[in-house]
Amino acid sequence: MSQQKIIAVVGATGSQGGGLVEAILADPSGEYAVRALTRDTTSPRAQELVKLGAEVVQADNYDAGSLERAFTGAYGAFLVTDFWAHMSAERELEEAADLAGAAKRTGLRHVIWSTLEDTRDHIPVDDDRMPTLQGRYKVPHFDAKAEADGLFRAAGVPTTFLRTTFYWENLANGWGATRDADGVLTLSLPMGGSRLAGIAVADIGRTAYGIFRAGDEYVGRTVHIAGEHLTGEQIAAGLSRAVGEPVVYRPLSHDAYRGLGFPGADEAGNMLQYYTEFADYFTGVRDLAEVRRLNPGLQTFDEWLAANGHTIPTA
Repeated sequence: MSQQKIIAVVGATGSQGGGLVEAILADPSGEYAVRALTRDTTSPRAQELVKLGAEVVQADNYDAGSLERAFTGAYGAFLVTDFWAHMSAERELEEAADLAGAAKRTGLRHVIWSTLEDTRDHIPVDDDRMPTLQGRYKVPHFDAKAEADGLFRAAGVPTTFLRTTFYWENLANGWGATRDADGVLTLSLPMGGSRLAGIAVADIGRTAYGIFRAGDEYVGRTVHIAGEHLTGEQIAAGLSRAVGEPVVYRPLSHDAYRGLGFPGADEAGNMLQYYTEFADYFTGVRDLAEVRRLNPGLQTFDEWLAANGHTIPTA
């Protein structure tokens, strides 16, 4: 047991980190052990991880000392931030700085940083195709994570930059089909005819585990991941099969989507506009064959629906 390589997992009770914890614990080789980081070690999910065999420790992304204690003695770490908890790019950068600093000071040998593209590489701040948000961003939760990449490079932390994408789970959590005035289930994602790169969130953690198992091969590299690239029509067809009634794809314009008024609608609308206008780039760099090499169990949308279709709301 003492020879196991410890992976410290930030966000272990959440979506991405939880997938990695499950992947490590399910590996019969026993080469790696889990150190699950959470703000509340007494939560039901944290206690469930203890029962499954994880070491659970208290840590907070805004408390560098707690991160250092949690990383000490570990081989590597999976690092993630949750923009939607506060919807502030500056706070996300603060978290990333704490994570990078703690990783450097504790001498971690391999870090995976869950990140995204900088949309300003394609749509400069002064480009009026979409509004500029929080002063200097187009899609803050993309752009701030991409800025944070530089913190890991500057600190000299041996890092794999794991560029993620849209979760299929979003379709069960407010981003899916809603009933129109006639009662027809309607998918209104503003993607036009472009393909959306989506992934089952558990596959992010499983793919990260494949990267850790590959060792130094992926240190310093950027890995773009997805599970499948689908048009709005294809997504609606999958939802139709899952819920047992027609789901019609009627995409809104990006401006109309930004105007829906829910918290973060402007951010979400900008993100979906970026996905739409740069779909060839975004899907092109996400080589599904490479992702499947790292994660042989990578789920297609239909496979995800087969297990999770019951979570799609139809009310």
